Amino acid sequence: MLYFLISFVSFVILSKSFTRKPHCRGDSSGGESKLVSTWFLGNLPSVLISRVKKGSIIGLSFLQFSLGMPLKKKSLVSNKLNNNGEKEKNMVSLLDLPDLPLEIVLEHLSPAELCRVGAVCKSLMDRSRSDYLWQKQMERKWGKVIGDVAYRQWQCHVASRTKEKMFNQSNQRGIFASLRSFSPFLWLKPRAGKGDNKLRNSLPEDSTMALYLSLESGIFWFPAQVYNRENGHAGFMLSCYDALLCYDSRTDTFQARYSPNGRWTTEENIQWDRLRVPPIDNSPHVLHISDCLDDLRPGDHIEIQWRRNKEFPYGWWYGVIGHLESCQGYANQCLCHKNDMVILEFNQYTPGSRWRQTMINRKHHREEGNEIDGFYGGIRKLHSNEEITTWKSLWPTKTVE
Repeated sequence: MLYFLISFVSFVILSKSFTRKPHCRGDSSGGESKLVSTWFLGNLPSVLISRVKKGSIIGLSFLQFSLGMPLKKKSLVSNKLNNNGEKEKNMVSLLDLPDLPLEIVLEHLSPAELCRVGAVCKSLMDRSRSDYLWQKQMERKWGKVIGDVAYRQWQCHVASRTKEKMFNQSNQRGIFASLRSFSPFLWLKPRAGKGDNKLRNSLPEDSTMALYLSLESGIFWFPAQVYNRENGHAGFMLSCYDALLCYDSRTDTFQARYSPNGRWTTEENIQWDRLRVPPIDNSPHVLHISDCLDDLRPGDHIEIQWRRNKEFPYGWWYGVIGHLESCQGYANQCLCHKNDMVILEFNQYTPGSRWRQTMINRKHHREEGNEIDGFYGGIRKLHSNEEITTWKSLWPTKTVE
């Protein structure tokens, strides 16, 4: 990041010096110069990024730039001798950059660096806290676990806090202020200065930055789904259940709360690869209306809702479509897809297990089952290789009885 900033600002300085060079009237080189300048501006971001990845950035040795310094120390200093032999200083600060280059620089900063930049002055604070920049940070880190349901939950969370503030403003603190005591956020530690509290408390609670920091600090519990809940308990093998999750940045893991029937159970140390955004935007207590039943045929990968009784929420269980007993299993002779009855197989269970196989009617399927075997609900046909690969990666080392 240091090299990126050095090279970027160096180019701007050089380009300014080029534009100061006078051109004679009628000289065609002016048009060529504009073309070259346009080409550089259009290709500069991709060139710099490629050089960053290759680790071969060309910078000027006299440039010193560090996000750990105050902004007034981040100026680019070029020394030259005047007529009296004394050194003159030509100061070029980060704020001297045009809007587009500055925006590109900020896009490539980490969340910690954006927070440091925002603590320098009002102008950089406004730029570094923009929803545009923080939405990119959200997509990079949280895109695979934060979905529409989580965003709606966040909006409700913000609305609730706003309502509380209206009734008792003196006792309420902003989300940003509550993060000050969170030790992993060393880059959010307050600096000395009377204006510090104003800068910190001015962060809008409905901003994308506030959402990011609330997720990172574990303040906001968000809804998502967890594969193989309760540390891969045999009773939940190859399933995915809704939960409320809280992130722990110290361990880079999550804590989950499950609500089976009014009683919360918890699980800790959940890795990122066991989480996903809910594929269906429904409550876990609502039956999914299947829209793929007529297309199901042997070999298809599916997820099906299942719950132990009607008081429990549904979980999604992985399975495949099997052949009917009357079918020999030969692809060119199989007519199972034309039969109203469909075999669902859960091959993580041993042959003969009552959980190994079940049958549904594709024409009249709603919720089927009983208090002993549980209730089977809606079906999703899996079309994505990524989803199928994820389920296979969670396959147990031995079959479940």
